[in-house]
Formats: sequence, structure tokens, C-alpha cells
Amino acid sequence: MTEAEALCVLNGLQSYYHDLGPIGQEKRHSPHQISTMISLLQRSGLKVEDLDHLNIIHVTGTKGKGSTCAFTEQILRSHGFRTGFYSSPHLVQVRDRIRINGQPIGEELFTKYFWQVYERLEETKDAHGGTMPTQFGFFTLMAFHVFLEQKVDLVILEVGIGGFYDCTNIIRKPWVCGITSLGIDHTQILGDTIEKIAWHKGGIFKPGVPAFTVKQPEDAMAVLRDRAKEIRCPLWVCPELEDYQADCGPLHLGLAGQHQRYNASLALQLSHTWLQKRRLSEESFPSSTVENTGGVLQATPFKPSPIMVKGLADTVWPGRSQTVKHGAVTYFLDGAHTMRSMQACADWFTEAAAQHERNASGPVAKVLLFNTTGERDSAALLKPLLPFHFDFVVFCPNIIKACVADKQYISVLTRCLDNERSWHLHNKVGDNKGPQLLIEDSLPLNSEKKADTLVFPCILSALQWITQGRDSVVADPAGIVLPNIMSKAAVLRDAAEIHVLITGSLYLVGGVLRIFQLPPSKWIT
Repeated sequence: MTEAEALCVLNGLQSYYHDLGPIGQEKRHSPHQISTMISLLQRSGLKVEDLDHLNIIHVTGTKGKGSTCAFTEQILRSHGFRTGFYSSPHLVQVRDRIRINGQPIGEELFTKYFWQVYERLEETKDAHGGTMPTQFGFFTLMAFHVFLEQKVDLVILEVGIGGFYDCTNIIRKPWVCGITSLGIDHTQILGDTIEKIAWHKGGIFKPGVPAFTVKQPEDAMAVLRDRAKEIRCPLWVCPELEDYQADCGPLHLGLAGQHQRYNASLALQLSHTWLQKRRLSEESFPSSTVENTGGVLQATPFKPSPIMVKGLADTVWPGRSQTVKHGAVTYFLDGAHTMRSMQACADWFTEAAAQHERNASGPVAKVLLFNTTGERDSAALLKPLLPFHFDFVVFCPNIIKACVADKQYISVLTRCLDNERSWHLHNKVGDNKGPQLLIEDSLPLNSEKKADTLVFPCILSALQWITQGRDSVVADPAGIVLPNIMSKAAVLRDAAEIHVLITGSLYLVGGVLRIFQLPPSKWIT
């Protein structure tokens, strides 16, 4: 059975959001999530005790989980350890979620373990009331099997949503835990206050297991402190990145953006702690390296080894503050989808775009490509982007290629039109009389209306219009050229360079990266 067949079966499993919805509304249902996951693990052929051998670093948070994990994985891999890395969501293909030594598992390995785990669950479901895992739960089970069979030295395990009731939290004995920056997100599942969210995130603490966090809002930190005390978990706050004194001077990061400095400091503490526990007995760790500051401990900076310094500099994590240049077109990709991350994205884009514009040979046209998913407030997310004065603001759903006649796209296109209206409400554009929906092989539905915003049915058609034939990577393989829908398209054709900021959704960014990295025959239709 093939990978394609596996993906079809996977799409039939329940989504994570659907399964967790009631949990966010009523906590008493939540323990069922963990007990179900333990049962599924046993049905797949493993015991919870087996996971103790994976030497896990467990990481949660609202923003920066993936980046922190990427820094940590690169540092420890640079030390010569064989690493396993489990993260979500995937950007380009599902195999990206499960990595060995920094690389997604191959198609053959994916197919082998997928069917091995799935068939065991399928064979036992009738005896367990027909219960099957969610998509995320299945990936988690499969990852555990892969890492154990591949005999990795350690696993960096990224939480999906929340912490306490997350599928990954069936582990009993991680070596160290980390909590990245907290903010308001997934409110239907985790609650609508920072305190409720912090309660869930602190749920990954384990008795006696060292935990580290970055500086948090006061209310969130108070909850984390109480959770640590309740669980009997030692908790430390990471120092500023500038406080680490390396022989090379200021530390250089492979990931752009000031917000990555918090993630890098947390990664240094996580990897340093893991190395200490590897070399020393638990009794000798880590009283000599911290000072008590009244309930929450302050981690002291240390001198990073040359391997750690190189690990930070070599870290790559696609879709986060990433710049891709294709000739005259430069793409700035960031999967920001919360208020705090969008402000961080704006700060990064300000600096990155200015640097590229200084090096441009002539006028630069600026375009925003945007989408959101779920219940997120698109108007609030768009607000930090207003000062950039884009020439065009383009909206499209997180679909690479689409048939506009398909009814399933109506709701996602409606969301894009709502996003467009949010942009105009911010700008209060007097001469813009309404949205303009553009579809492949046709003229705009409202061609008489002047607009600097456009809505496309898919990512590919949006990119093809934005680039105006100046990027061969996104050119239509059939040679179909989109019509010059607006007279303003000359701005894009005549500019020396085109700068495109793509943000609002990791799935949107992932769709763009898929177009960049795979041949047209493997684009999702």
C-alpha cells in the first residue's frame, strides 16, 4: 500500500479540533483524552513505559514552539546525537512532522510505519467501541513507533495544543520541559484568558523534572508557578540571550527576528540541561547552577560551547521569518497567526524588506498575500500591517489549486472576502466600492470597480497574478496566462523588484512552500 493511499485513510480520521472542542468547554471531559490515548498506544503495540527510553525534551507554548524545538534539535544533533523531532503542523508534506536527524522520514519509512500502526488499530477497534485516534493522535502514535524503532538518542517532542490534555502528554518521564511565550490562542479549547491557557501549558510539568520558561505576562507566570509547586516541578526563567558570554561575541541565530532571541535562550537551557543529565546523575543536577528568587528560580546564563554557538547559527525552520528570492521576486514568509506573532512578523518585515529594498536596482512593488483560519480576528491581525502601504493586498484560501465551481470552496472564499472587508474598514478607502473576486480564466466579477485588493480562489492563481510571469517557479505548466485583470498590474510588471509578504496562516505559508519545493505533478489539487 502506498503513501497516497495512507494519506487518503488519514484524511478519514477525525480532526484534532473536532475531538478537542468539548474539552475546551468542559474540563471534566478532558481526562478521557489521555486515557484514550494510552489505550490507543497499547493497541498499537507499545506501553507507556516504553516511552521512558526516548529521553524526551517536551516543549509547549503559544508561540515559538517549533523554532525553540528546531534550535534545540540542531544544537544536540551538532553534538553528534541521533535526534528525533516531532512537530506540527506540517508545511509541505505530512512526513515533515516526524524527523530523524533533522530530515523528514522518507516515503518508504512513512508508508511502512503508517500501515503497521493503522492496521493494529483497525484490527482492535471493534473490541474498543470503534474508537480510532484523531489525525494528530495517530501521528503521535506513529512518531513514537518510528523513534523507538530507529533507536534515536533523544526526542524533541512538540505539544500540539495546550499541554495537560494534549496527546503528547501521555509521556511519564521527560528529561526536561520547556514553555515558550504564552498568549491568547485556541480559546474554544483552552479558555479565553491567559491564566486558563497557562494552566493547560503548565500541565506538561512532571514531578522532579526540570522545566524552563521564557519571561511571561505576570498573570501567566503566577499560574505557571502555582502549577509547578502543585506538581513539585522545579521551574526556572531563562535569562536574556545577551547574558550568555560566548568566545565569538554576540550569538548569531539562523532564524531571523528579535522574538527568536527568547526561543534561542530557552533552547540553550533545554539542550544544556539535557547534556548535564546525560553526563551526571540526577542527584547532582542542577542546584549549583541556579539561584532562588522566591518561588520561581532564575536560570543563570552559561558560556555556550562552540558546538552550541554553531548549532544556533545553523538552525533552519521553514515558514518562520523566512526569505526566499526568485530572481526579481522576493518572498517574505511568516506563519504568524496571533496578535503577538503578527507584531513580531511586522517588526521582522520592516527590517528585512528595508534591507532588500536598499539593494534593489529600482522601484519596488510591495504586495501582501494573507489568509486566516478558524475563529481568529482577521481585522486585528491585519492592523500591524497597515503602515507598510502595500501596492496590492491579496487574499486567498489555503488551497494550492482549486476549481472555482466546486461548492466546497464557497465558505473559504467567503472568509477571504470578509478579510478583504476588514482591510478596507481599517483603511477607510473612499473610492473602493466593494470586493473584487478574481477567478481563473475569467474577468473580475466587478470589473468596473476600482480596488487595490483582490481575492483569488487558490494560492497558485494568486501567486501567478502577483508575479506577472516574473517567477518561472509559479508559472502555469500549461502555459495559461492570467488576464491583465487590472490596469494597475503595470505596477508589478514595471517594478525593478516585487516584494511579497505572505502571512496570517502557517497553512498558507506551507502551500506556498509546497509550490516552491515540489514539481507541479505533486501539487495538491
